[in-house]
Amino acid sequence: MNKAERIKNSTTTIFKAVFPNTTNHYDTLFGGTAMQMMDETAFIAATRFSRQQMVTVSSDKIDFKKAIPAGTIVELVGYITHVGNTSLKVRVDIYVEEMYSDYREKAVSGEFTFVAIDENKNPVKVI
Repeated sequence: MNKAERIKNSTTTIFKAVFPNTTNHYDTLFGGTAMQMMDETAFIAATRFSRQQMVTVSSDKIDFKKAIPAGTIVELVGYITHVGNTSLKVRVDIYVEEMYSDYREKAVSGEFTFVAIDENKNPVKVI
């Protein structure tokens, strides 16, 4: 399988309902919870691409463009944007949609950098 096919096949989509236990006093999703869900989605995409042990080494400019209210559904989409020697970048977008209508829009986006590691936690070449 070539690199473009691996990138396409590693795109990861996760859906979650936003329940009150994940929201703040404004009844919107905690920013930290959103970032945790994004990191998990990015990790899965990175692992599906490389099939190696991957660790998060940074997150870049996470933009919160719209609050995500309780009682909505979020879709997280993670996809590879760059492959380096030992690292790769994964973009994650969160879309929010109302449960009982077709309304949907992008709420959050950010990029995460991962490094492939060996059993001694040393960086290795991304295959």
